[in-house]
Amino acid sequence: MHNKTLTRADIEALEKMQRTRLINCLSGYKSANLIGTRDEQGNENVSVVSSVIHMGSNPPLLGFIVRPRKVERHTLDNILSTGSFTINAIALDFAQQAHQTSARYPKEVSEFNAAGLTPHYEDNISAPFVLESPLKMALELREHIIINSNDTEMVIGEVVHVSLPEQAIMPDGYVDLEALDLVTISGLDSYHVTQRVHRLSYAKPNKALFPLTKEGEPSSWRVLAPD
Repeated sequence: MHNKTLTRADIEALEKMQRTRLINCLSGYKSANLIGTRDEQGNENVSVVSSVIHMGSNPPLLGFIVRPRKVERHTLDNILSTGSFTINAIALDFAQQAHQTSARYPKEVSEFNAAGLTPHYEDNISAPFVLESPLKMALELREHIIINSNDTEMVIGEVVHVSLPEQAIMPDGYVDLEALDLVTISGLDSYHVTQRVHRLSYAKPNKALFPLTKEGEPSSWRVLAPD
């Protein structure tokens, strides 16, 4: 396979959308989620994002990136004004509707309605969930960070509510995401299904790894020796 090398000058010379697609692919497969919010007047908003990341488990924190405010950012505005939002994993059977929420609708238009998704509410949580999602989380805003390098903004929230099928939670806490039929995203617009290769034991120096079943038990499969 012949490699292509791109210098900084080559990257800067690319057409805008070509460069955007290229750079967005470099970080590999990303989680596919919908962020649900509602403003103080009750207008609902839902938007697809591929930048949700784990920030820590105690307290349970997740973060995501918002692009620069060259246009209105309804999701960010709603979170900053209410302090509440939901993260809803995208499953294969509604991936196309989820992608439609990336369209730039006016603030008064609900992406739920435009994309054919269903808002769902739980007690004491002001932001809407996506009913179709098999993995739903509610978060409270904990930190809002301006990233000066490119004028993007990071939102960090604490997970205060999780809803998913009971059979997807393994005894050791592992969540079998494949059982939920979730998709991932590469670049801006490519959706993928996944295939688990194996779970592996906790890595320690000078100790052989061994595969685990999805339930976290030692597998009868082969032992992996360290280098």
